[in-house]
Amino acid sequence: MSDERRFPRWVYGTGSDPDARFSLANERTFLAWIRTSLALLAGGVALEALNLPVQSDLRFAAAIVLVVLGLLAPGLAWISWARAERAVRQGTSLPAPSAFGLLVIGVCVAGALVLVGLVVA
Repeated sequence: MSDERRFPRWVYGTGSDPDARFSLANERTFLAWIRTSLALLAGGVALEALNLPVQSDLRFAAAIVLVVLGLLAPGLAWISWARAERAVRQGTSLPAPSAFGLLVIGVCVAGALVLVGLVVA
């Protein structure tokens, strides 16, 4: 397939095709982010769907945090995939991870809300 027909063009229209192993490893990382997104969504839904002994307002807040993270993760994964693929194609250093902080803080906040909700209930 020519580079003109590959999407996104701003990724594939630059540099040269790398060793397929690097592109496939980058794709596996992207898919891991998608699985993480599904787990965050499932966790948020489960918090509200199951009758857990957690104070309801805090449980709802934790569920919202997890669902929002689950909704943001695919977009962040796409950006991360594109940045890494572009760097590999151009033969430059891989960019630093940009979304790890958001994910770590969000999961810690959700966990803290559930913990406090357990103690209060």
